[in-house]
Amino acid sequence: MELDSTEMGMDLILWRHADAEDGVPDIGRKLTAKGEKQAQQMAQWLKARLPAKFRLIASPAKRAQQTAQALSKTFETDKSISPGADAISVLVAAGWPGAKGAVVIVGHQPTLARVAAFLLAGEEADWSMKKGSIWWLSNRTRQDEEQTILRVMLSPEFI
Repeated sequence: MELDSTEMGMDLILWRHADAEDGVPDIGRKLTAKGEKQAQQMAQWLKARLPAKFRLIASPAKRAQQTAQALSKTFETDKSISPGADAISVLVAAGWPGAKGAVVIVGHQPTLARVAAFLLAGEEADWSMKKGSIWWLSNRTRQDEEQTILRVMLSPEFI
């Protein structure tokens, strides 16, 4: 069953940065060759499915910036979704649930998985999210009830 436009809400794509080097300072860690490949693969998959206009927001960490650049050279950097951010900061940065269209957040574990747990299960939990993976969530209204649905959960090795 297709949703009509009054039922459609926001799409929130949580994208964990791809594989990165070890080291310090943490904020400056770069993607590895494997990470660059993961980011490119996921970006290609996303480009084929995202609407023409979407917001892309990345953590200021180098690895998140590089992951976002695989999808678009134009994106926002938001310090509130830096490593160690809480789930609410991510939701505020994205404008969930009121923003229209699609918002892609490129961030970190465990924060992004905690966001997914909060939206899907009603409370933050330390769920696992592999490097380079996405969780695509949507907000909709069905029979006057707000719902969050999981559309896709995908890791790079399945592309």
